[in-house]
Amino acid sequence: MAAEMPFEQPLLELRNNIEMLRKLGADKQMDLSEEIARLESRYEQLATELYSGMSTAEKMQLARHPQRPTTLDYIQHIFTDFMELHGDRLYGDDLAVVGGLARLNGIPVTVIGHQKGKDTKDNIARHFGMPHPDGLRKGLRLMKQANKFNRPIITFIDTPGAYPGSAAEERGQGEAIARNLMEMAGFGVPILCVVIGEGGSGGALALGVGNRVLMLENAIYSVSTPEAASSILYKDATRAGEAAAAMKITADHILRLGVIDEIIPEPRGGAHRNVASTADIVKQTLIKHLQELAVLSKKELVEDRYNKFRKIGRFTYIQEGNHNHA
Repeated sequence: MAAEMPFEQPLLELRNNIEMLRKLGADKQMDLSEEIARLESRYEQLATELYSGMSTAEKMQLARHPQRPTTLDYIQHIFTDFMELHGDRLYGDDLAVVGGLARLNGIPVTVIGHQKGKDTKDNIARHFGMPHPDGLRKGLRLMKQANKFNRPIITFIDTPGAYPGSAAEERGQGEAIARNLMEMAGFGVPILCVVIGEGGSGGALALGVGNRVLMLENAIYSVSTPEAASSILYKDATRAGEAAAAMKITADHILRLGVIDEIIPEPRGGAHRNVASTADIVKQTLIKHLQELAVLSKKELVEDRYNKFRKIGRFTYIQEGNHNHA
């Protein structure tokens, strides 16, 4: 059973009450069907209200859910013939980034993504999905290979941000991020990017320059973690939920700002409730966009990507006392 988030506790209590009544009815041979039906109806009503009116902070909890599907989960469900490739040929093999060759609906592709761990030991090995420069350079090595052999590139974004330690800085963290941005902008193959959990700061952007940037319904995408922003803005990291709301990091906000192209729906309660169903929706969405991009030439793909990022953002300017919006 999936772990419950704090805001889901009322649902958990109702579900426990329903199970207790069922057990009591079976043990005592009592007909409690009417009471159980009443509680089940209340459960459905509460679940609908809860999940349709989630705050930014609550969506952030779902985006970070410990059982939320990772890049390797989506690779397992979406692609066939996956062969993982390792190392950046410069320093080492950063486990926070995974990638390799695969087939999507029979089409050869290169797939790359951030990888969080499944437990504490795995998370430590993978730096909680925060890439070092060697992870980003591994991703770039695979993308260059894909560009050389004319394979579409698909990236899965799920990181709090690039690793902030001194070792990463010593090995050129900023340069690795900047180089990925520059190189991805110029590749002559289709690039599809999917934000599946957290899209945090430069670590996310380093795999996020695509012709199409897609985002799961309960994912978040931000210039920094809400905790970091809260520390900067309010001098108080405990106000992360407040900072998250001000930053407008949820999929619906990001879509309105033009940063992403489409929101991919999730099962009620989050992608972890039904990984196979979520992966199937992601797969069909990827196939649809890949078919649309397949008709473009290499030059047109580069221009399409350039135009997409030039259009991002909304602003207000003042001219002779009048407010104008663009």
